[in-house]
Amino acid sequence: MTASADRVPCTVVTGFLGAGKTTLIRNVLERAGGKRLAIIVNEFGDAGIDGEILKSCGIENCPEENVLELANGCICCTVADDFVPALEQILSREPKVDHILIETSGLALPKPLVQAFQWPAIRNRVTVDGVIAVVDGPALAEGRVAADLDALDAQRAADDSLDHDDPIEEVFDDQVACADLIILSKSDLLDAAGNERARGRIEAHLARSVKIVPSTHGKVDPALLLGLGLAVEDDIENRRTHHDRADDHEHDDFDTFIVDLPAVPHPEDLERRVTAAVDTGEVLRLKGFAHVTDKPMRLLVQAVGPRVSQYYDRAWKAGETPRSRLVIIGLKGIDRARIEGLLMT
Repeated sequence: MTASADRVPCTVVTGFLGAGKTTLIRNVLERAGGKRLAIIVNEFGDAGIDGEILKSCGIENCPEENVLELANGCICCTVADDFVPALEQILSREPKVDHILIETSGLALPKPLVQAFQWPAIRNRVTVDGVIAVVDGPALAEGRVAADLDALDAQRAADDSLDHDDPIEEVFDDQVACADLIILSKSDLLDAAGNERARGRIEAHLARSVKIVPSTHGKVDPALLLGLGLAVEDDIENRRTHHDRADDHEHDDFDTFIVDLPAVPHPEDLERRVTAAVDTGEVLRLKGFAHVTDKPMRLLVQAVGPRVSQYYDRAWKAGETPRSRLVIIGLKGIDRARIEGLLMT
């Protein structure tokens, strides 16, 4: 069945922490060709970093008020409390939005979210245009489904609302099983052999024919992602997942905290400090922004496992006080003073 013309199409973007979902969505915003877009971001952590990255695009057809952040837990576990009200809020916007992008948290299962589109309150107003799974090419080539499995465990443990505790491999299975298109991210980091290994790993999890599209820095033609018209909610029961039979969960303990820094004189200095903190083995995930002295641009900083990256994402806004703030996710009992010291030094 295809989507009705009077229902707003929604694209669900799923994938693990650090796979490149936010980067992909930001590039879609920049190349949307005049479509009026809205975004629901299932944020993780104490600061809305992913939402801020998307709000900073400065795209006229996706103003800041059209980017909604859900920070109360995994979106597939808080559908009634968070997702549906957010959807209602977006649907009340004027002018009407043409398309809604939904970025799930790294551990979200797409199927329960898609099933919510069958609810009477929203069924006649929205439809799932397609489910896009973003997978980490280099990690798959190295035999892992994600770049940093410990960071995923930290994300799982920090979310009290999470009602599933499937093995990471099974979550990967579920995300791929529901996908209508798979984005192989960071493909520029793969040689021919690595690309073959990564694709082989994906194909081993596929129960049906799904196109795999390589991507570098999230650059994919939006025409490939938007306007699929698949009405996935009408077919979702045919997409079999591990979670169809799972009903229990458990949690481990991890810590997350925020470090506010003074302005940094040089980006290289901050990269050195972040690397030192990550090298302790206690930091599983780091993300945030930094104010570089005498620079009008905001520096975006991220670390997933041993990978540290930073780039200027936008200019500081008029009336906005430049600042440096990092969100740290680490093992339970992490030596916060030590990490703060390394980041401040």
